[in-house]
Amino acid sequence: MQSKSAFETILSHRSIRQFTQQPISTEIINMLIDAGRQASTSNHLQCISIIRVTSPEIRQGFREITQMAYVSEAAEFWVFCIDFYKHKQLVQDVQLDWAEVSLIGAVDVGIMAQNVLIAAESLGLGGVYIGALRNDIEKAASLLNLPEHCVPLFGLCLGYPAQDPALKPRLPQTLMCYENQYQPIDQQALQGYNQTLSVYYQQRIGEPQEWQAAIKKTLAKPVRPHILPFFQKQGLLKK
Repeated sequence: MQSKSAFETILSHRSIRQFTQQPISTEIINMLIDAGRQASTSNHLQCISIIRVTSPEIRQGFREITQMAYVSEAAEFWVFCIDFYKHKQLVQDVQLDWAEVSLIGAVDVGIMAQNVLIAAESLGLGGVYIGALRNDIEKAASLLNLPEHCVPLFGLCLGYPAQDPALKPRLPQTLMCYENQYQPIDQQALQGYNQTLSVYYQQRIGEPQEWQAAIKKTLAKPVRPHILPFFQKQGLLKK
């Protein structure tokens, strides 16, 4: 089985939202799960569970939550969960309601999922993360029958690409990598980035957009205020 190098794979990442009908073999699925299992994990807690959603009915439920057709059309749809349920079963006096515990879980989930996606892309697959399942996180958890201390963080669609989108420009190094101390925004670098990004969006959606548009779209309004109460209902993020 041929795979691209890690560096080549990482630098060629694009989110894929259109997939062929080709299924992913059991061999590759097991390889991707193993790639995730080998990810770094804080204090060896391994506080992650992956739910591989194969039921058409459950897939449809997630499609309704996310309003994204590819959730039901991709060859694979996996949900990555912060999972401290098993820890509570094994050690009854664990203190899971600290904010740091949920932070550990979220970090571990992200590291594992990135391992999976990089491995998948190196084998010619494509994928896209689905944070929109948190639009109705309670329903998402119900669809998966998640227990207490377990939270669905995001999904991942995987399949063989049926599109070849351009690379989306990322911030230049000068706007995200500093030496020793945080630095003020490099306005010249920001202007150059906005020009590059505007060209990208002009070609993709027919109108230019600067980076500030993404910030405003996501952060200039309440951001899923139901998330904190759901975490607390699950026994997390109480202090």
